[in-house]
Amino acid sequence: MKQLQDQHALVTGAGQGIGEAITRELLAQGARVTVLGRRMEPLQSLVNEFSGRVQAVQADVSDEQQVQSAFALAVSTFGAIGILVNNAGQAASTPFMKMDLATWNAMLGVNLTGTMLCIQQVVPGMLELGAGRIVNVASTAGMRGYGYVSAYCAAKHGVVGLTRSIALELAQKNITVNAVCPGYTDTDIVRESIARVVQKTGRSEAQALAEFVKSNPQGRLVQPREVADAVLWLCGAGAAAITGQSIAVAGGEVM
Repeated sequence: MKQLQDQHALVTGAGQGIGEAITRELLAQGARVTVLGRRMEPLQSLVNEFSGRVQAVQADVSDEQQVQSAFALAVSTFGAIGILVNNAGQAASTPFMKMDLATWNAMLGVNLTGTMLCIQQVVPGMLELGAGRIVNVASTAGMRGYGYVSAYCAAKHGVVGLTRSIALELAQKNITVNAVCPGYTDTDIVRESIARVVQKTGRSEAQALAEFVKSNPQGRLVQPREVADAVLWLCGAGAAAITGQSIAVAGGEVM
């Protein structure tokens, strides 16, 4: 029997990149997966590919009412959620003194408040199940600073702090709460960031990419599957003693 056979997992931001890779890993280990995102189109392709084992729900994770409705729908079909992966996130780049309040609020809303809202939805069901796994996809930006993304860094640092606090509250309930912190990963967010550097500076794509990978001792972008493998491990029985941790998947950038 596969290690997550018939467990109900919910993955936010699951339509592409890291979220899609996590979904595929969970499915490979027997889980039924609810994929959540703001747009249904990329989610529907997973539903079509894994008929009967994947369902899609639509929500903006920073909107409490949308989150409540989406999670209620997910539970009504697949039952109580035993695994939650908070992967939804956004990154905006701007100098601190040029950042407006709307950008600040948007970064905290999606990256931090959204994580909190989703966790609140699953904890009661996990307590009834007597077990649970919560994995928050943070970032190395939750472990160190980066210039020009101060709001994103603040939000991701908040995710790491939230992870540690909730882990302590649930430590004796057989529910683990951890964060996975990828470095620059080969996703649409990073590709769009590279394109902006090219546009603003006139550098070539290769030169722009070199700036992104220079902080990684391995000299490369992290692959989504590598992040998904770390998440999968935290969801398994062998990681039952791992809680409140922030695990960097970053080629040695953070030690």
